[in-house]
Amino acid sequence: MKHRTPKNFSDKFAYSITMGLRWFADTFFAKRYGHRAVVLETVAGVPGMVAGMWNHLRSLRKMKPDDRGWIRQLLEEAENERMHLMIFIQIAKPNWFERWMIILAQALFWHFYLVLYIFFPACAHRMVGYFEEQAVISYSDYLKQIDNGKAKNIPAPKIAIGYYGLRKTAKLRDVVLAVRQDERGHAKVNHEMADEVRREKN
Repeated sequence: MKHRTPKNFSDKFAYSITMGLRWFADTFFAKRYGHRAVVLETVAGVPGMVAGMWNHLRSLRKMKPDDRGWIRQLLEEAENERMHLMIFIQIAKPNWFERWMIILAQALFWHFYLVLYIFFPACAHRMVGYFEEQAVISYSDYLKQIDNGKAKNIPAPKIAIGYYGLRKTAKLRDVVLAVRQDERGHAKVNHEMADEVRREKN
């Protein structure tokens, strides 16, 4: 997947926030990718819901169906990220500390992203695009761990088999591949949305 090089202050700010969160994930979870996924997918489920809600309210205020077709798309993204969380909870089984960290991370990020999206929507979408780029990198590293035998290639949880329509004998590797493909799609969509918002302002 091609990285979107930051072109202006807004992009650089979005990228710096992304890499700051990447440092946090690397520091606290190192190579524990299942546990990393649980916390990060909690945060990843916020932007689509916030952006979908805001575009919904914007359409109501203007009394026009001018959501650019984004409302449903953004809410579907949020639901997809929620399912990622449900899947990795079955795999990693977070402890009480990680569960409290999830609550705190979600509360802080919800308010931060809402303010960012209201005033700087292009930056907000760009940031999510960078989040998803990093998610692809993390899941690629997870796959390497599985392939190297450093992470057990356990049977896929039933929830993942049902959600992705995987074969009954599917393994963790199959799940990670499917999730990584979702993240690639989210990265592409959010970068395109950032470009669209920027074009509309120019």
